Amino acid sequence: MPVQQTTELIRFVRRNSPFYSELYAGLPDHVTELTDLPVVPQTEFWRANSPRGNRLLTGPLAEAVVFKSGGTTGAPKFSFYTRDEWLEFTTAFGENLVGAGLRPGHRVADLFYAGELYASYTFILDSLQHSPVGNVRLPIGGAAPLESTAHTLEEFDVEVVAGTPTTLCSLADHLIASGRQLPRVELLFFGGESLFSDQHRLLSRAFPNARARSIGYASVDAGLLGAAVPGDDPRVHRTFSPYTVMEILDEHTGHPITANGVPGRAVLTDQRRRLMPILRYPVGDRAEWVDVDAGHFRILGRSEEGVRVGPVSLYTQDVHDIVSAADLAGRVIGIQLVTRRWDGRDGLVLRMATDQDTTGLDELAAAVVKELVAARPLYGQAVQAGHIHPPTVEWARMGEMAVNPRSGKLIRVLDERPRS
Repeated sequence: MPVQQTTELIRFVRRNSPFYSELYAGLPDHVTELTDLPVVPQTEFWRANSPRGNRLLTGPLAEAVVFKSGGTTGAPKFSFYTRDEWLEFTTAFGENLVGAGLRPGHRVADLFYAGELYASYTFILDSLQHSPVGNVRLPIGGAAPLESTAHTLEEFDVEVVAGTPTTLCSLADHLIASGRQLPRVELLFFGGESLFSDQHRLLSRAFPNARARSIGYASVDAGLLGAAVPGDDPRVHRTFSPYTVMEILDEHTGHPITANGVPGRAVLTDQRRRLMPILRYPVGDRAEWVDVDAGHFRILGRSEEGVRVGPVSLYTQDVHDIVSAADLAGRVIGIQLVTRRWDGRDGLVLRMATDQDTTGLDELAAAVVKELVAARPLYGQAVQAGHIHPPTVEWARMGEMAVNPRSGKLIRVLDERPRS
């Protein structure tokens, strides 16, 4: 399916999708620029995109593959691709894998999750199959027992392991606990969530000769978001032009950002999809341009991923940076932000995983709390005013950390406050 001209795509969508027709009702008949369109309102978008009485799709659901996202809370979100759209999606992403480091003959283990309409396992397997370089694919999946997975990787001399950071770290933790390493692994392709410096240290102990690389940036709802860019920062990707148009919008004015280094909200338009159109769709991440002209941008984390403790807001990435600054010995291998409420006040608990002995952990916990309060003075002021509890630390093993039961991803933020 060829890339469509913006004008023709807008005209087609207005004519065939009841949702977009209503959204664009106040616009002139002839619209030529994406920036003339409103950003899609997420709540209304998903309310219209229901299995029955769908008002988003541009035609009847007669030929498509269906996937689900949205985790374990709230209403599930369904995404639809025709066979041609799915083929183009996976082919373009398969080409991106070469830039990420895939080489001819690589033996690749797919440890992403399958079933329950989840897309990542099938998506990666199809992308590997449509990659321009030959490779050997081992469809293990993320739900296989860790020992079984480790045995298969050893048995086939696997060189590339692909999965979420949580799955890769759980496997690494299992290998370390059993006194083993997998030195033949050259690449760890991660996707679906960010990989933090604490996790790098864990992975290097189990896979001493492997480089951790982004497998690329995509989502089942928005589609192609960014191709992997070789370099020291795995958060940097390049746009999938001409297939998609990535915009980074000012979070206050909504205007497109055209300067490097200015954080904003990532918004995507897919110029190929017609059954389930994606025009100026908020992908849920914050980002900044690294090189506007080259289309290179850095992912800064989920736009909604953070916590609010009383009057204080904290971004997950900021807390990870604070922990890294305090954890000079690299003992922390996983972090979750847990909000609780007791004695009439909110409190933040940093649940941190370690795979080492407990010696010195109290001192490390105190250093982390000190760094957090120093980096976020408003937190200390709110504590002194009696609005919130001081931050505390809770230690755990990696296998004890809360994960999404369907995707296996580490849950970065947990709100354990009572709902009433």
